[in-house]
Amino acid sequence: MENSQITIRNLKKSYGKGDYKNEVLKGINLVIHPGQIIGYIGPNGAGKSTTVKILCGILPDFEGEVTIFGKDLKTESMEIKKHIGYVPETGALYDLLTPNEYLSFIGTLYGLDKDKLESRAGNLLSFFGMEKHSDQRMDTFSKGMKQKILIMAGIINNPDIIFLDEPLSGLDANTVILVKDLLIRLAKDGKTIFYCSHLMDVVEKISDRIILINNGIVVADGTFEELKTEKAGTLEMLFAQLTGRKDNEINTENLFNGSHKN
Repeated sequence: MENSQITIRNLKKSYGKGDYKNEVLKGINLVIHPGQIIGYIGPNGAGKSTTVKILCGILPDFEGEVTIFGKDLKTESMEIKKHIGYVPETGALYDLLTPNEYLSFIGTLYGLDKDKLESRAGNLLSFFGMEKHSDQRMDTFSKGMKQKILIMAGIINNPDIIFLDEPLSGLDANTVILVKDLLIRLAKDGKTIFYCSHLMDVVEKISDRIILINNGIVVADGTFEELKTEKAGTLEMLFAQLTGRKDNEINTENLFNGSHKN
């Protein structure tokens, strides 16, 4: 489709075989255009991370068609990877490296020249308030500090599409605000942000479009204004309505009194 950055047709993904087969994605169809922040949400096990890993070329074994920048993901994944960034939910860093060394390593993989790499790494470290830690080994870092480095590594190549899987994990309130503002600014520059999170308030505030999946299928797709109803005035309420218990109520009365009711 014209001007689409990502086109997904009948995307399916299963794990296991026979009686042990688990169909995680059951036919996802999406068209995503540049300059959007896509809030991609769903319950645990709905297929969010699987979708992201497929789009990043990490899981090549899938059914259906995916084109990114007009290129077939199955046959041109290496070319696509040059122009995307990925911040995983749980990323493994080389802890014995310093941030400067790690960012240099990642930038080199993307083919950045030395001057551009040093400039971008310095700017990112400064933006995230990590300059004074730039030459410290990361095995001493907190979870939040490591998460900042993962975000920097995910955007150091100035990607056209950025995939983020729970990117705010472990970050303090000030850094959360910083990242939210950064994502909005990047989208205004024409970049596509594919944002997976369980933090409904953040998704509601920053997303241009919200895609909700449940049991491997898309159950809602649109702006929050388009999706909300009289009974679901917030994204949390909509999420519960479409993916939770039918009555959207949880009986806590007997949780600790030794009895159990279905």
